Amino acid sequence: MQRNVLRAGAVAGLLTALAVCAGDAAARTFPFGPRTRSVNDLGNQFVPFHAHLWDLLHGRADGGLLLNWSSGWGTSFLPDLGTYLTSPFALLVGLFPREDTDLAVYVITVLKMAAAAAAMSGLLLGQRPGPWWGAAVLGASYALCGWAVVEASYNPMWLDGLIAFPLLCLAGEWVRTGRHPVLGPVVVAVAWTANFYTAWMATLGAALVLLARGVRGRRVLLRAVWTVLLGIGLAAPVLVPVFLGSRHAYPGWTREFAPAGWGELAARVLPATYGFFTPALFLGTGALLLAAALPFHRGVPARERWTWTGLVAAVVLSVQWEPTHLVWHVFATPNGSPYRQTFVLAGLAVLAAWTAVAHGWPGWRALTGGSLVLGAIAAGAASGDLATPWSYGLFGAGLAAAAGALALLRLRARRYGLAGAVLLAGALVGQAAATTAHADRERPARLDDYPAWGADHAARAAAVARADGWPRHRTDPGRPQLTGNDPLLVGGQGAAYYSSHTPAVLTRTLAALGGGWTSNGRNLQSLDNPVTDALFAVGARWRGTEVVRNTGVPPLVTVRPPGGELRYGASPFRNQELLLGSRVYDLPADGACPVGSDVHLWAPDFTGTARLGAGAPVELRGGLPRRRAPMTPLGVQRVAGATVTLDGEGSVPPGSVGCLDRARLEAAVARLKATGAVAVHVTADGVRAELPPGTRGTAVLAAPRIAGWRCDGRPAGSYGGLVAVPVTGGRTTVSCVFRPPGLRGGVVVGVVALLALAAPGQVRRLRATKTSPPHHRAVTPPAVPAA
Repeated sequence: MQRNVLRAGAVAGLLTALAVCAGDAAARTFPFGPRTRSVNDLGNQFVPFHAHLWDLLHGRADGGLLLNWSSGWGTSFLPDLGTYLTSPFALLVGLFPREDTDLAVYVITVLKMAAAAAAMSGLLLGQRPGPWWGAAVLGASYALCGWAVVEASYNPMWLDGLIAFPLLCLAGEWVRTGRHPVLGPVVVAVAWTANFYTAWMATLGAALVLLARGVRGRRVLLRAVWTVLLGIGLAAPVLVPVFLGSRHAYPGWTREFAPAGWGELAARVLPATYGFFTPALFLGTGALLLAAALPFHRGVPARERWTWTGLVAAVVLSVQWEPTHLVWHVFATPNGSPYRQTFVLAGLAVLAAWTAVAHGWPGWRALTGGSLVLGAIAAGAASGDLATPWSYGLFGAGLAAAAGALALLRLRARRYGLAGAVLLAGALVGQAAATTAHADRERPARLDDYPAWGADHAARAAAVARADGWPRHRTDPGRPQLTGNDPLLVGGQGAAYYSSHTPAVLTRTLAALGGGWTSNGRNLQSLDNPVTDALFAVGARWRGTEVVRNTGVPPLVTVRPPGGELRYGASPFRNQELLLGSRVYDLPADGACPVGSDVHLWAPDFTGTARLGAGAPVELRGGLPRRRAPMTPLGVQRVAGATVTLDGEGSVPPGSVGCLDRARLEAAVARLKATGAVAVHVTADGVRAELPPGTRGTAVLAAPRIAGWRCDGRPAGSYGGLVAVPVTGGRTTVSCVFRPPGLRGGVVVGVVALLALAAPGQVRRLRATKTSPPHHRAVTPPAVPAA
């Protein structure tokens, strides 16, 4: 049995990797061609975060596991780690050169899909005996479902859920049979640590499978609940900070659920279809035909037939009904791709197909019934607009191949069985490869895309590294940005940051100072402005084609006069001055700045170009609330009376033009330097600053006051959204430490769960020790002397 499981897993993984790589090669997509695969969050989040993980593994990161000094002027890292990087596969990035992070993420993606195929094949053989190669083909069919190759392939963290579902179902089998009481919770813990979001969906699916397997008795149900709770408790040191990180995040998008049309739903069962707001239900037609034939398969007991058929049908309905849709998605409609639970449906369909196989290959009656069901689905797809002639052609060819393969397998002769197996596997690989290639071609046309690491990345990274002076000053990788997380990808320390955990205080502070964003405030952009550069100790930044240096900035810790929290107003120019403590802008009513001043435009809702006099046009991309254009430098006013002209659309607020007086700014910076810290020591989780003797006032750390900062043993204060601590009594040092909210509580829960996991074993050992008979040492009687 064990040998068959290993054989099935290896073949399933090989078929999966072959199909994915063949599809990418056919589409000439990275790494097999020039077409980029880094679309949307893959290029914007996953590749940069894996690059930062590489830096952590090699001791080159600015920060540690708790605090990320590179992004957003200093942000919490543990929630990001738990969301994007706690999969065991993520560690493989450290084996690649850093410039090959894109390739590392691709390899990790393929390996995750192969692992999911192997896990599913092992589950199938663990549930019921059957042909090992059939389990391999069905395991690969699960891993190559449309959800995996179309959607999760560019959201690699979701693929951990693809692996988790069969593993959690296997843990359910152990619960049902009373085996592996320690390994079960460990599997749950690994799944929930790797990606809690899809683990929730996988856990719900595994619970449905356990019920379908005919669980009897309260004891088994309680054991199942205990296994899940214990596993989640073991994962609590990561899960609790992730949960609280989400609570402190900027809200981003809000969407109302709208079910897909039934024609579109049917179309997504076919190969080579694409749709962002419809469920990618594609499975190889071999698995589909077996699942559809199950109700007609008289060799399967009626209870099993209708239990699995009804379960698959019920889950199909659940993805279309808002109350159950919310349950699947942790009670919140996701911002994009609202059918993220589809992989569970694919897994249930594969389990139904295996139920048909394990009771003997279906006969002509069952195959005819199953073919008619699939024909009805294909006919229903015609009412939508997602299916193409290629979709129907591939579907029809796959159905014919699957029916022919199953007919050969019914003949029971060895040579026919081998031909049927090859035909079934070949049809799956061909359909999955075609679906992969189709998705590769469609994504760049519909989603934002980002190039793989190339000459532009290398040049910027090298220039930023040469200018790096952290922690004496920050070096911002600047604009134009390559991704939403350039500080993680190419180095430096800047304002840019894109995550599901972008703190609300960071977004609001940056917006008050004139910053820009996309993704409704979750994707923050670098702010190219001399005042904010001074406020946040940015001593060098990439601008256009080179690094521009400004080493005369204040230190990371400065001192302001005593007082309460600052209250920002509507004008970012005045807000910058409020935080700076000096008036440095003129705001002319007629829009004409004094000669020699730097002209800046603030038009957050405007999309188009702006031009100062006869100068070069500068692009702005606004469109609130989704996009917010940042305050933008237009150049130096060289001719009296020159004004700003706009070409585009969108509203422009009053006081949109600010005239920066460089002399006044330099004087303000000099004052901050004179009273600021004389030395700053930055660690992986905090800051220690030495202040001039006799300092009194408010020490301000140029980092957002996110939840978790403590200074001198008590919660940090806020000064304009930045970390602040009052300085009295002639103190000359300030020490601030960051701990993500929930870390201590999560560790406590994890330790309690670990003790609860280990306790039964210790109790059994003690009982065995007490009940075992005493051990007597043999004693040799003394020799009796001869008479």
